Amino acid sequence: MKRILLFIATNFAILIVLGIVLNIVLPLMGIHLQDTGGLLMISAVFGLGGSFISLAISKWIAKRSVGAYVIEEPRNAQEEWLLKTVKRQAVKAGVGMPEVAIYDSPDINAFATGMNKNNALVAVSSGLLGNMTADEAEAVLGHEMSHIANGDMVTMTLLQGVMNTFVFFFARIVARAVSRGSDNQFFYFMTVMAFQIIFGMLASIIVMWFSRYREFRADAGGANLAGREKMINALKRLQRNKLESQLNGQLVAFGISGKQAFSELLMSHPPLEKRIKALQRQA
Repeated sequence: MKRILLFIATNFAILIVLGIVLNIVLPLMGIHLQDTGGLLMISAVFGLGGSFISLAISKWIAKRSVGAYVIEEPRNAQEEWLLKTVKRQAVKAGVGMPEVAIYDSPDINAFATGMNKNNALVAVSSGLLGNMTADEAEAVLGHEMSHIANGDMVTMTLLQGVMNTFVFFFARIVARAVSRGSDNQFFYFMTVMAFQIIFGMLASIIVMWFSRYREFRADAGGANLAGREKMINALKRLQRNKLESQLNGQLVAFGISGKQAFSELLMSHPPLEKRIKALQRQA
């Protein structure tokens, strides 16, 4: 529950900032949003533009947010194995060799991010390396490489951008209807903020549904790259892991293991038992 409240509070703060820009700064620049076409265009600039800027700097942000060490030259047998495994899977998946990194965290996790299939990053936690067998770790790497090969980073960014666009747009359309006949700009502004939060939560449900769908695809891809039993065993290992994911923000969606929520509608990952059953059915 605490994470959901934090999520709402964070989005509320972001929406207030964007709302101030759209409702105060733009009119000062001579840009007015009474025209529906102009409103949709500005909403798209903010919604899509912000998402793709986030994608463009995702590797830089990810490495700094988790303190990841990028392996340039392997210092030991473990790092050498990591590089060789990722390189072999990259060739099999038909993508460019991503950067490979390790970050210090006790939880068993890994994530992939990057601007495109040939400019990506795969990072694994120290907890994963210390608690998984080589076969299980190989399957996790295959899962992350499948995210890259499937273009999930770009697809998720595009979907989030489209959702943001319609949240900004329809919040203002509805606020206009609600405040029609009133000259109280503060009432209009607060109405916009309220509907941005409501529509933002609805948009998040759609984004999280798609996120869960692509987790099943990444599991199937990991099974193809590393072996079905290895992938199943890796997910079973995650079931036994009692430590919660330490990843935050956009990285959660691309980790092998996500965070729990009070409702599956707000989960970025399907429950592990469902993922395991899906692989077993495919077999």
